Amino acid sequence: MSPVTARRDLDELERRGVLRRTHGGGVLPTTSAHEDSFARRLKIAVEAKRRLAEEAVALMAPGETVFLDSSTTCYFVARRIVETGIATTVLTNSFPVMELIFNESGNNAEIIGVGGSLRRLTRSFVGPFAVRTVQGHFADRLFLSVKGLTETGMMTDADALEAEVKRTMIAQAGESTLLVDQSKVKVRGLSVIASVAEVSNVIAHGLSSEEVSALRTARGSVRVLDLQVASAPERSVRRPS
Repeated sequence: MSPVTARRDLDELERRGVLRRTHGGGVLPTTSAHEDSFARRLKIAVEAKRRLAEEAVALMAPGETVFLDSSTTCYFVARRIVETGIATTVLTNSFPVMELIFNESGNNAEIIGVGGSLRRLTRSFVGPFAVRTVQGHFADRLFLSVKGLTETGMMTDADALEAEVKRTMIAQAGESTLLVDQSKVKVRGLSVIASVAEVSNVIAHGLSSEEVSALRTARGSVRVLDLQVASAPERSVRRPS
């Protein structure tokens, strides 16, 4: 195999989230550091993300400015903004969100792109310049999602640079809302973003009663869509002999 082919294959495997590139090769990511590509995550929990996006955009008032992070959940929020035609200014480090708003929003939505170093895997801009751009703006609200939530209510991401951008957005937003589906409570990322207590609201989809209780312990204001109720265990019936 030629070096050019090897580098191309390694780049493709990293894009798919199968490995993490290193100098001269690649390594398998740990469970907490593993990160699927944007395209792959876009196909996961689609209905849950649609519902979360509907509830998120319903909170918005015309003319607001809103941070959207680079999560696929917020891509659904951007799509819902386009569908409703609500007037807004979107600030985002997500390249797919920038494209969507620019190509399909008409004149109702303005876009402020947060630049920086482009991560091919997530199609998002991160790094010191991205953080400084976020710090240079205030927004009325923020919608964000995460890789996972710990049992103690810590929001986590697989990548430290992504976590830093999200953390900065929380600090610069008047009101922040975490959008989370049931898959987020099964995993945790390598890097801590912040405690869920630092966001204003949580909108959750498909969580069980136990998961909601744990989340409310860390963050009192939690709105739940499609609460999953565990079925009672079947009782054996003793028949007379």
